[in-house]
Amino acid sequence: MSRDAATLDKHALGPWLERNIVGFAELKEISKFADGQSNPTYLLEAESGRYVLRAKPPGQLLKSAHQVDREFRVMRALADSGVPVPPALTISGEGDASPIGRMFFVMGFVDGRIFWDPTLPGLASDERAGVYDAMNATLAALHGVDVEKAGLADFGKPGSYFARQLGRWTQQYRASETEANADMDALIAWLEANQPADDGRVALVHGDYRLDNMIFAHDAPRVIAVLDWELSTLGHPFSDLAYQCMQWRLPHDSGFRGLGGIDRAALGLPSEAAYVESYCRRTGLSGIPEWRFCIAFSFFRLAAILQGVYKRALDGNASNPERIEIGRAHV
Repeated sequence: MSRDAATLDKHALGPWLERNIVGFAELKEISKFADGQSNPTYLLEAESGRYVLRAKPPGQLLKSAHQVDREFRVMRALADSGVPVPPALTISGEGDASPIGRMFFVMGFVDGRIFWDPTLPGLASDERAGVYDAMNATLAALHGVDVEKAGLADFGKPGSYFARQLGRWTQQYRASETEANADMDALIAWLEANQPADDGRVALVHGDYRLDNMIFAHDAPRVIAVLDWELSTLGHPFSDLAYQCMQWRLPHDSGFRGLGGIDRAALGLPSEAAYVESYCRRTGLSGIPEWRFCIAFSFFRLAAILQGVYKRALDGNASNPERIEIGRAHV
């Protein structure tokens, strides 16, 4: 058990889970997943099976960050939508209303494969292509969700998504800034000067749509669960597509394990252009306008997220402080 997992009081948590999850019985073990820098996530092993607990981190948090209640809500809403999500079982309150002193939710454990390396070593070429096609199809399905029917019409503000997000993430970045960075200042200025006109597109967006936030079936290149919905909102669908396509541009020999410098054709992986074309075909689009802005915005947002992770490490409340320097080197 990790030191962080030991801070969860099994004797307080177990009875609470038995009262709030139908069929839950006898919490036996708590272990912390090693990945993740935002909301610490734990495997719960009980007499009744395995579960996953996702909590806010301890300590002082930035406003509007670590909203596990939003994650829980969107997963509940998507349960019958055709977008695969883990079953959302229960959510706690804050502070004294929580047996661990901070808000958390519990979801069912989904048994499958998580791919951490986008080159998909160990898979045949046709299965690699199938994994990327499954990701693409799932993203198109997500953006096709009827948000009103799903009860998510108030899940975000429609319109002007990029303008609002640029303002929000600039504010978050400034709040966690530890030293001046001329490159970030220049990028923010460029984005502000080159914002595209709002085209009225609104969809449910994941906000962190990437390979390692999905669980695939053991026996097929099929997505069986999309994870980590903390940044989900109503927004512009192109933001999700561009965020995932950063993978094609990030270097493979770095903490991000991108596809940059990789002979993708030799591995059976699609090019960025082919991936975007497949998404357009599935969503009835002829192309993605302002793609350069979408990509640049995605890199800015990633840098702002990583700066927040680094600041939390300095403040002593990061989920996995031993991995912070990876992000630090790329902010």
